[in-house]
Amino acid sequence: MARHVQFLLLGVFAAVATAAPAGDLPTPEQVIAAKTDLWADAALARPGGPTYEFFAGLVPPLRYVDADFLHYPLVLSAPGSAAKARLLSNGSAINALARIPVWQNESGTPVLVHVGDDRDAFGSDLASLDGPHYADGFLPIIQLRYAHKGASYGQEAFAATESPLAAAAAVCLRFELPTDDRARIDLRFDNGDELYTAKNGRISNKEGKALATYDESWDWVPGRNMLLTKTAHAAAAYVNVFTHPIDPSAAAPASADGYRARRDACGKCWRDLLAAGATFDVPEPYVNNAWRSLLVGTHAILSGDQLNYSASNQYARKYAHESGEALRSLLLFGHAQTAARTIPSLFVYRRRNIEYHDGAFKLRLLADYYFVTRDKELVRNTRPLWQKEIDLILGGRDKSTGLLPREKYCSDIDTRIRSNNANANCWRGLRDMALVLEDVGETEQAQRLSAIAAEYRKQVLAFIDKSTVRTVDPPFVPIAIDGEEPVPSPITATRLGSYWNLVVQSLLGSGVFTYDSQTATNIIRYMQTNGGLCMGMIRVQSARGTWINTQNIDDLYGVRYNLLLLQRDEVDRALVSFYAKLAQGMTRETFYDGESSSIVPLDRFGRQMYLPPNSAANASFLLTFRNLLVQDWDMDDDGKPETLRLLYATPRQWLADGGTIKIKDASTAFGPLSLTSHAELAAGQITADLTLPSRQPPAKILIRFRLPGGYKITSAAADDHPVRMIDPETLDLSPYHGQVHVRATTAGLHP
Repeated sequence: MARHVQFLLLGVFAAVATAAPAGDLPTPEQVIAAKTDLWADAALARPGGPTYEFFAGLVPPLRYVDADFLHYPLVLSAPGSAAKARLLSNGSAINALARIPVWQNESGTPVLVHVGDDRDAFGSDLASLDGPHYADGFLPIIQLRYAHKGASYGQEAFAATESPLAAAAAVCLRFELPTDDRARIDLRFDNGDELYTAKNGRISNKEGKALATYDESWDWVPGRNMLLTKTAHAAAAYVNVFTHPIDPSAAAPASADGYRARRDACGKCWRDLLAAGATFDVPEPYVNNAWRSLLVGTHAILSGDQLNYSASNQYARKYAHESGEALRSLLLFGHAQTAARTIPSLFVYRRRNIEYHDGAFKLRLLADYYFVTRDKELVRNTRPLWQKEIDLILGGRDKSTGLLPREKYCSDIDTRIRSNNANANCWRGLRDMALVLEDVGETEQAQRLSAIAAEYRKQVLAFIDKSTVRTVDPPFVPIAIDGEEPVPSPITATRLGSYWNLVVQSLLGSGVFTYDSQTATNIIRYMQTNGGLCMGMIRVQSARGTWINTQNIDDLYGVRYNLLLLQRDEVDRALVSFYAKLAQGMTRETFYDGESSSIVPLDRFGRQMYLPPNSAANASFLLTFRNLLVQDWDMDDDGKPETLRLLYATPRQWLADGGTIKIKDASTAFGPLSLTSHAELAAGQITADLTLPSRQPPAKILIRFRLPGGYKITSAAADDHPVRMIDPETLDLSPYHGQVHVRATTAGLHP
C-alpha cells in the first residue's frame, strides 16, 4: 500500500518535478501542446543532425510501471522457455507480484531483498543505486550496486539456461557485502501465512518441493520465512530461487563454484544464440548492445512455439499483427528456424470480430517468411492454415463493392466499420500469396489469386480516394470508409483519433498505394502537422485509470512510418525515430519497452511505461536499425523486391575517420549478404568489401557512403573498374555479383 501511495504522490508532484530540458529547448508540456514535433525539429536543426545524446538529455528515462512494486520488472528466462522469472529493476525483489488483472500470468513466490540493520529495501533510494546493467552490455546477467549508510551492496542475477533448472525458471543470485561483518542482507519469502522449512541449505514448501537453496553465508529465521546473512559472513553470498518449485533432487545447491559454472553456461547460451544469426557491428557500441539485447529479450519472451506480445502479464499472448512484426525481426536477423516453428501457432490463434484483419497479417507474415527463406516445405505443410484465411477473405467480400463486411475498428475499439486498413492488408495478403504460390509451382491458384488481387486493389484505392477528407490541409485519410470517423485535430485530442494514429500505420505499410504516392504523403504530413508524433514516435491518448499523464507515446506502431521514410529516402527524419527510440523509447542499458510510455516524467529519475517487455516494441527498433544498413525494396510495385540498397541511411558519424561497419550473413529477399566498410578519411579513402546475394541477384544494387559534413567522394572503383556515381555519395554496383571490393576516393574541407 505504501508503494501505491508513493506512485500516486509522484503524479501529484509530476509537474513540479519536471525540469525543462537543457538550453532553450521546449518542455514536455510545450511539446504535448504543439501540433508539430518540436523536439524532432530541434534535432534536425542541429549541425550534426539527430543523435542519441541529444534525445537522451531531453527527459528522464523509462523506469516505472502501474503496479505497487513501481519499478519495471526484468524477465529472466532461458531462450524460449515457458517458465519466466522476474527481477525488479531496482533489485528490491525477485518475482514480485502486482496482483491486478493486467499483470496476470505472474508466477513464483516474491522474495524481498533488504539491506542494513534498518532493513532498507534494496534500491529504494534511486540516488544511491547504480544499475541495472547487463554483463558485457547485452547479456541478461543483471548487475546492480546499492549504497546505504556508508556500506556498498552488490547484486547479480540471471536465469539458469540448462535443464532442469530452466524449466523451473531458476534465478541464480550473488550478493556482495562490505568486508565489515556488521553489514547484513536479508531475503524474505513473502508467501502469506504458509510456514516454510529449511534444512541442509534448502528451503521447502509444505509439499516438500524446493523453493530455494542457499550457501553457508546465510541463516534461516524460522517463523519469518527469511534468510539472513550470518554475523560473520563471506564477501559474497549465493542463493538459487526456483520460480516453479522443484523436486529436491533437482534443486542445485548454492555455491560460488556452482554460480560461476551456471553463469558461464548462461553467457555461452546467449552468445551462441546470437552467433547463429546475422551480425551487425557499427561504430556506436550502445547501438550494438541494443540490438543484441533486444534479440535476447525477444527470445526470452518466446514461450515454446508461441511468440507472444509480452511475458508475465496480460499480454502473454499472440496478436497477428504485433507478433508478426516480432517474427519478421527474428527472420531478418537470421533466426529463420525460430520464426518457422512459431508461424503455425500464429495461424491457429483467432480473435472474434477482427478475423479479416488477423487473416491479412497472417498471410503477409507467411509470404514475407517465404520471400526470405524460399522454404517451400513450410508453405506446403501449413496449407490448411493459410488456405482457411484465403477462403475467409475471398468469401467475405461483397460481390458489388468488392469490400469486406464491417468488423471492429481495431482490437480496442469495438465500433464496427468497413475498413480501409483491413481491405488494404487483405489485398496485400492475397497478392503476396499469389506470388508465393507461383514460385512453389501452384500456377492455377496463383493466377486466380493474382487476378482477384489486381481487381481488388483498384476497388480499395477507389474507396480510399472517395473517403479522403479534402476540406482540411493536408487531406485526412480515414480508416472508416463510410464517413463515421471525425477528422481529429489534434490527433490525440480524442481516443478514436489516437487509435487512427496507430491503425493508419498498418495502412501505410500495406503498399496498396505506393511509397511515393500522394496518399502516402498526405498521411505522413497529417501525422507530422497535427500532433501525431513526439521525437518521431507515435503519440496517443491513454486511459486515466492506468496513467498519471494521458498524453503519451505508443512507438512500437511507428515502425511502418519509419520504414516508409527510409524507402522514400527521408533519412534524417528516420534517424530522429531511430535515436529517439534508443534514448527515450526504452530503458537505459537494459533496453526494455512496453506497449506505450509517458512523455512527462513522474520524477527526476524516470517516466512511466505499460506492461514491459514487448516483443513488437523490440521489433520496431530492430527493423528500423536493419534498414539503416540493408534495404531490399520493391520499388517498381510488382510485389517482387528488385532493389538492394546498402548503408543507405547510416548516421554520418558512423563513417567518420576510422569508422568501420561490419555486416555478416544478413538475410535479404535475394539471399545472405555480408559487408565490411572502413573509412580512412585522413588517407582520403573509404573501402568496402562485399559478398553480394547470389540466390536471386537483385536488378539494382546501390551503396551509399554518408560521410561526415565537409567530406565528399570524388571518384570510385569496384574491383579496380570505375563505378557509376548516382550522386556524390551513392555508387551503382548493379553490374557486380559475388565478392566485390569497392574503393572510393574522398576529399574534405578539413586537413
